[in-house]
Amino acid sequence: SLTSKLVLARSWYSNQSAAEMKIDIIPALQDNYMYLLTDSQTNQAAIVDPVEPEKVLAAVKDKQVDLTTVLTTHHHWDHAGGNKKLIGMVSKTLKVYGGDKRIGALTEKLAGGEEFKIGSLIVKSFATPCHTSGHICYFVTDPNSQQSPIVFTGDTLFLGGCGRFFEGTPTQMYNALCNILGEMPSATRVYCGHEYSVSNLIFAEHVEPNNPDIQKKLNWVKQQRANGLTTVPSTIAEELSYNPFMRVDTDSVRKHTGKNSGIEAMGYLREEKNNFKAKA
Repeated sequence: SLTSKLVLARSWYSNQSAAEMKIDIIPALQDNYMYLLTDSQTNQAAIVDPVEPEKVLAAVKDKQVDLTTVLTTHHHWDHAGGNKKLIGMVSKTLKVYGGDKRIGALTEKLAGGEEFKIGSLIVKSFATPCHTSGHICYFVTDPNSQQSPIVFTGDTLFLGGCGRFFEGTPTQMYNALCNILGEMPSATRVYCGHEYSVSNLIFAEHVEPNNPDIQKKLNWVKQQRANGLTTVPSTIAEELSYNPFMRVDTDSVRKHTGKNSGIEAMGYLREEKNNFKAKA
């Protein structure tokens, strides 16, 4: 009968939503973020940048998930510094992914473009060198749900900002932000490596004082932080509306920088941000 079909459809939908991938945000150190990614179909989980292994294993125990994988965005100690300790604290063998031989306990060296799975979740690696030469972003889709994809961007893309160019050039960051991340589906949720949202958006407001999207998001992140809450995730569509480093091809950002190309504007903005003192 139609009624039983509707009931079946409803239960199928509720099961689908119950089986979506889960992301638990685990704050670490002063302003870092670690992320526990779980595939609800298989209960397999990955941890992104586990700098504080004790906190990671407490979350794994609390959520009762099967930790199989470490996703390392880059080699800096506040991201990769917990890998060896974590490996020593678990009895099973974990796969440790990353794009740089300087990453501790690395078992799966990535160059970008690889695809692998966490349970049924599909992870694709993207090489985004600049902050470090071996920086990787991880794009994750769930084939079992209608959920929007997610991307772990480490210190390449922050909410409203980007990482310093320690081992790279404006051309590389332009490629990472505008050609790679900026081309991902607009609903993609962005989970970045640090809580820098307030200071990033204060700088963004300096670059584009007449951009209402910046004002709106800045007010929201200030409120979140005042309440002790996180500001992640953003989305790619949002970043394109308020992040000056992703807006280097817009007239308003070009005008601010006085540069004729997106790459030159990128270099100018990064230098300016490095020396920027926010007015309280």
